[in-house]
Amino acid sequence: MVKDKWIDKVVILGGGTAGWMTAAALSHTFGHAVEIVLVESDAIGTVGVGEATIPPIRTFHQMIGIDEAEFIRATGATFKLGIEFRGWLNENSTYFHPFGAYGVERDIGYFFQYWLRLKEKGQVADFSEFSLCTLAARSNLFAPASERPGDPLQHLQSAYHFDAGRYAKYLKGVCIARGVSHRIGDMLAAEHNPENGHVTGLKLKSGELVTGDLFIDCSGMRAMLLGQALGVDYEDWSHWLPMNRACAVPCEQKLALTPYTISTARPFGWQWRIPLQHRVGNGVVYSNEFATDEAAERCLLDGLEGEPLAPINRIKFTAGRRKTHWHKNVVAIGLASGFLEPLESTSIQFIQSSIQRLIRYFPDAGLAPVCAQAFNREATREIENVRDFLILHYHATERDDSELWRYVKTMRIPDSLQERIELFRERGQLNIAAEELFQSTSWHAVLLGQGIRPRTYMPTMALQDDAMLANAYSNLERNFKKIVSRLPDHAAYIKEHRLTSTMERP
Repeated sequence: MVKDKWIDKVVILGGGTAGWMTAAALSHTFGHAVEIVLVESDAIGTVGVGEATIPPIRTFHQMIGIDEAEFIRATGATFKLGIEFRGWLNENSTYFHPFGAYGVERDIGYFFQYWLRLKEKGQVADFSEFSLCTLAARSNLFAPASERPGDPLQHLQSAYHFDAGRYAKYLKGVCIARGVSHRIGDMLAAEHNPENGHVTGLKLKSGELVTGDLFIDCSGMRAMLLGQALGVDYEDWSHWLPMNRACAVPCEQKLALTPYTISTARPFGWQWRIPLQHRVGNGVVYSNEFATDEAAERCLLDGLEGEPLAPINRIKFTAGRRKTHWHKNVVAIGLASGFLEPLESTSIQFIQSSIQRLIRYFPDAGLAPVCAQAFNREATREIENVRDFLILHYHATERDDSELWRYVKTMRIPDSLQERIELFRERGQLNIAAEELFQSTSWHAVLLGQGIRPRTYMPTMALQDDAMLANAYSNLERNFKKIVSRLPDHAAYIKEHRLTSTMERP
């Protein structure tokens, strides 16, 4: 490629998790071939609720050359094997959404189908007994996944809980060491090319003009470039996901250092608990149509296990997405692109997948529209698939103890989700594309946890010998329990492997 056809300079508007993750990935990928400038205001705080992740974060860290032990110590991170949902089906229910896989499934569904056949005959344990992550989480145990083919521990997949503020600070240090330029300043306006409408520079309050070829909007929900400067509209999904408020506060840790997040349903929304080494992250997600701010904050403070360590952080949002994620020479990443509530810890995942997608379709100076078209198509498909998965948690419930739960229980849902539920209810099948973020393990966990039971199983399952199947499942159940019994305590694992945070509490 001729040098004058390259993108010479990328400008990232906004720091925080999205901005510094983007800078870290681009600087690692392009080195000094592309100049990267990050413009950040020191007057704007971060949302700060993105402290729980899902397993692909490990792949991202490997991609950008992050040392896991160094990252854990710097961010006060703990490990996460999944999410425990309390009170979502009914007020007394509990189920676990694990990472990894159930049994020895290779994502083709037969393990679950055979289990359905045996369950009908009363010859098999509960499906949760075949998840290593679930079994380990119940006892606060943890070990990293095995990389040996055929080892059952390869299904012990995990992610992290970490301090989002510390994470951004850590990545900032990595980026600056790699040559990323950092500008502190408030953007007053974006300058445009009058011929094609492309952004040519950011005019800062100081008077400085930061020019560039490609601009990444990491300015959060304000979407200062994609939304305000380029006028890309927002698609509102609050009729399906009515939560539009959150209040969050960290507190002292008094309970066990659980290797999982807890999500507890409340009459007006839900509450999270995220354990870190140095504190516990707590928050309540709710809709102001079904609860007052005062009621939500009272619920939050009454449920703390220790003394609060900071003032309450109040957040307003609208579930949905920008109708276009990449427009002209501006790409939105993170909250500027869209927002789905943190129910399944997807906010940081959306940042990560957008970054990887940007690198895959990274344009030359000609900015061929086909690159943006491919990016937008994949980004839209991803967030819509996750949207349906989140709606499932609300819609499939027996709760009718409040106006909120009566609404979500009876609301019309997207046809794509309705078809998936009906197919599962009829014969336990899932039609999941390979590129979807949540695969069969996740859908099985939530569908069963939310009380949806298949009427029957696939006819081909009847061809197998019941006694042989029952014996295989029984042996697997015993083997899994034996494996888990040898795992170390979660907190002890962190201490033993010298992963303890050395930073002070906030």
